[in-house]
Amino acid sequence: MARLNLLEETRFEKVPVKVYPTADEASIDVAHRISHLIQSKQHNGEKAILGLATGATPIKVYKELVRLHREEGLSFQNVVTFNLDEYYPMHPTADQSYVTFMKKHLFDLVDIPAENIHIPDGTVDAESVHAYCENYERKVSSYGGLDIQLLGIGRTGHIGFNEPGSAPNSGTRLVTLDDLTRRDASRDFGGKENVPTKAITMGVGTIFKAKEIILMAWNEKKAEIVKKAIEGEISAEIPATYLQLSDNVEFILDQDAASLLTRFNTPWLAEDVVWTDDLAKKAVVWLSLELDKAILKLTDDDYNTHGMAQLVTEKGPAYGINIRVFNELQRTITGWPGGKPGVDDSNRPERAEPASKRVILFSPHPDDDVISMGGTFIRLADQGHQVHVAYQTSGNTAVWDDDVLRYLEFVIDFATDEAEKAQKTKVYEEARSFFASKKPNQVDPEIVRTIKGLIRKGEAIAGARFVGLPDDRIHFQDLPFYDRGKFSKEIDFEDDIQQTMELLREVKPHQVFAAGDFADPHGTHKVCFDIILQAMLRLRETDEWTKDCWLWLYRGAWHEYPIHEIEMAVPLSPQEVKRKRLAIFKHQSQKDLPVFPGDDPREFWVRAEDRTSETAGLYHQLGLANYEAIEAFVRWKF
Repeated sequence: MARLNLLEETRFEKVPVKVYPTADEASIDVAHRISHLIQSKQHNGEKAILGLATGATPIKVYKELVRLHREEGLSFQNVVTFNLDEYYPMHPTADQSYVTFMKKHLFDLVDIPAENIHIPDGTVDAESVHAYCENYERKVSSYGGLDIQLLGIGRTGHIGFNEPGSAPNSGTRLVTLDDLTRRDASRDFGGKENVPTKAITMGVGTIFKAKEIILMAWNEKKAEIVKKAIEGEISAEIPATYLQLSDNVEFILDQDAASLLTRFNTPWLAEDVVWTDDLAKKAVVWLSLELDKAILKLTDDDYNTHGMAQLVTEKGPAYGINIRVFNELQRTITGWPGGKPGVDDSNRPERAEPASKRVILFSPHPDDDVISMGGTFIRLADQGHQVHVAYQTSGNTAVWDDDVLRYLEFVIDFATDEAEKAQKTKVYEEARSFFASKKPNQVDPEIVRTIKGLIRKGEAIAGARFVGLPDDRIHFQDLPFYDRGKFSKEIDFEDDIQQTMELLREVKPHQVFAAGDFADPHGTHKVCFDIILQAMLRLRETDEWTKDCWLWLYRGAWHEYPIHEIEMAVPLSPQEVKRKRLAIFKHQSQKDLPVFPGDDPREFWVRAEDRTSETAGLYHQLGLANYEAIEAFVRWKF
């Protein structure tokens, strides 16, 4: 019976899939599978032939293999490795080289013989590339093929650098990189324009020859392409779908990467489910949007023909379910994000008392406050709450170099004292000289980072003042991790946590607003949230005021919470949308073309307005009031 249920649950999935609670647990399991292979081969006097991947995905696998080597005696003397790919052209000593990556994360930390390591050579001259690739292919074959091939997956669906259009029988070759792939790599290279346009990669056919293929994917950013690769039709447009043809493949995912698979996202379509109130709410919202039909118009037949017959049977009729879900959504909408004084708050997202609350809005970068929740920020200030804003990092990475020169030129022209003018001129000349020879992704000297931070600080002050905050409620934490991370990936966050605890103790807020963008676990938003959470968890052990402090999460300009998860929806009028836009405009260094624009060509203020109007549109599509815009929040449950 259990086997039958499993088959029913996974019937949309065309490859074997194993889902772990976290990427750490998944990575450790994969590392141990590799370790068992190495040891088994050692026992038989054979070599273990490993196909290895680069990027963020396998780092924790390599970390566990290094631990097994150092602490449990795992030897790599019998291991032969072939890496999937390398940028072209690329010097092996460059920071972005996969040679550098593999040495840093594995090869220099274990006892593998240097002659057993094979990584595509990014320095081969153009006339020799074809012959080189054929020889690389022959080397793999000379060892009898790969015992295990590790894979990640790119957002284009590439495996290795086999981009859309790759043939299923392709071999090792020189390829042209997709624009999205280059955009994803842009941060490592200091801009997309510095990312090579080509790469040498093992082919899909080469990968297929491996005795075991393990594709790993972590976090929500990969969820959409993972679903297509596992449940979609085989297509050259998504090369990872070719893996459906292999008998030796397994997808290893964490919960976030698996979140859009049918058995997790719409489980009622895959199997009989236990209809909790939360799952019913999610299903009704899905059904309404799927049919483009207001919730109150859904019928028993709509439920029955879309996998929800059991819900109607258990909790129906349909109209009763519709009313309950409609009311729940209606109650999330409030024009009083700090709570409406003097009313029954039993069905409201925030408490009525105290009528005037102390509030801290944490902003990871100096503009996240107004971009992500500028309308709510303005509303809280207008309604008389004691609002503080805390800018967690300087944001100095995201300022153009020529802005530094422009501000320094102003300072020099403004100086009246000759000694001061000479001093500032010296700084200007040093900065200009540095920029003239600056390499892609090179870290700025301290004085330049300071100037860039001051540019963003001035903009943030202007934005917060425009919202209505007095200067003594504008805090610049400049958390140390942000600049330390430019020099080392091994960072201790204790001083960041302590600084955040001090600010929280000073304000003793009733409400804390924090960024809830967790799609990139290594991104600044996630790190900043973890610091806040650790600070609050520690304070909850000692400080009584914390028991009355609620933590609300907002999201950035790109994605919003799904409607069924939203717990507070703050509607904005056209006038408030305009005020929010003007607050965003104070961040002039981020207008027109920011240093790190991401995938979206729209300006931040346009993204923010589109996101909030789309959220309002979804509420209206479900049959609720038609607002100009809605900012959404989810409450963190301690």
